[in-house]
Amino acid sequence: MKRHLGLLLGCLLVGASCTSDPYADLPNPLFRSYDGGDVPGAAVMIIRKGEIQRAEGYGMANLEAGRPVTPATNFRLASVTKQFTAMAVAMLVDEGLLGLDHPVHSILDGMPVVARDVTVRHLIQHQSGLLDYESLIPEGFEGQASDADVLTFISTTDSLYFSPGTDYRYSNTGYALLSLIIEERSGLSFPDFLQTRIFELLDMTGSVAFVDGENEVTNRAFGYTVDGDEVTLSDQSQTSAVLGDGGIYSSLNDLYRWDQALYGDELVGDSLMSLVFTPGLSDYGFGWRIDTHLGHRRHGHTGSTRGFRTVIHRYPDAELTVVVLTNRNGPAVAELAERVAAGYL
Repeated sequence: MKRHLGLLLGCLLVGASCTSDPYADLPNPLFRSYDGGDVPGAAVMIIRKGEIQRAEGYGMANLEAGRPVTPATNFRLASVTKQFTAMAVAMLVDEGLLGLDHPVHSILDGMPVVARDVTVRHLIQHQSGLLDYESLIPEGFEGQASDADVLTFISTTDSLYFSPGTDYRYSNTGYALLSLIIEERSGLSFPDFLQTRIFELLDMTGSVAFVDGENEVTNRAFGYTVDGDEVTLSDQSQTSAVLGDGGIYSSLNDLYRWDQALYGDELVGDSLMSLVFTPGLSDYGFGWRIDTHLGHRRHGHTGSTRGFRTVIHRYPDAELTVVVLTNRNGPAVAELAERVAAGYL
């Protein structure tokens, strides 16, 4: 059920505050390094009990064009993408089109023989043992790798890190394969599934799984590297076109809608939504890490890719969410989000 979407009309402005905020000045000193004029920036949002406390932009989204960061700026989410990929799988499970314990080799042609025991659930919760695709890219490979290329890279492997289901190892390979499974079982491309089944449903009008030449990112933030006083464009890498593990762009505006939908049943039924936030062998659920921070249950994920660092931390019992999106190689931003959350918890 959509919650409080009308608040966006009056609240999603740089520096806007929707309610009385006892920590209104808290984010500003923390993000001063992102607000120094012509520097790559940050977007910061605090949601409490369904209301946007702060939605602020700092610095520049596009240095070359002189375009500042606003709550409508779309950043590459990097691994924060994984929660959308996992939710898409959960939706197919909810509709009876996919089983969590289905062997992946029965869905995708080309899986290596050594991975015959890997299931969909293993991919979601990083229990597959599949080798990291980044280390398998052949020497001389040209252009950007795709999700389909990831399957090709692992198709001839003859070893795993461990037997499926016996251990945990964070795996971008698994989430690239999940995007292919979504395509196989839904009949839609991964970007089209997200667009029609999630983004349009939740009115996330700026969000997109970006495929160069096929769609575009509006209000796009470009990624940079900051080294002292030197700033260089560093927006894409050889793996930037792999979508399932990190290819979504989104904004504060849209992530507010996403956050609120996770309290309801628009996407999946209650039992599956509960499973999304249930950890497996480790602290990892369905695209979320499940832990405790400052005595409160927390659902969170960080993202790190060339030119971007992102984080979303949700404290569902306190109905508090903190989102930080930045368009620079570093530093990591999880600690910043934790310091902001501390003011409310």
